[in-house]
Amino acid sequence: MSIEVGNKLKGKVTGIKKFGAFVELPEGKSGLVHISEVADNYVENVEDHLSVGDVVEVKVLTIADDGKISLSIKKAKDQPRKPQNKPSHKQAQPKPEDFEKKLNNFLKDSEDKLTSIKRQTESRRGGRGARR
Repeated sequence: MSIEVGNKLKGKVTGIKKFGAFVELPEGKSGLVHISEVADNYVENVEDHLSVGDVVEVKVLTIADDGKISLSIKKAKDQPRKPQNKPSHKQAQPKPEDFEKKLNNFLKDSEDKLTSIKRQTESRRGGRGARR
């Protein structure tokens, strides 16, 4: 299998550095798995997750013009598919009259609260004719 962006390949870890791990790929090529691509969670030390000689599945992220290959272990894992949000028959859309009814109730409650607040502030000031 040729090495192309998007391919999943098996490789052998040949070296570990602070910034990632080098993986030997088929056809004698090698690539780098950056520390951020080793696992789904935060990786402080690559050696906590990988050892030299480990056989890992990697996904080819990029191939630079100079031949450097960027790899990912976490993207090579099959991620569970998220269900698409398809409207079902059970999820009925609210009817326009329901919305209008709720809106009218909200407006009425809002006006009642404003009136109540207005009464409280006027009584504290001493009524409408009080000096400011």
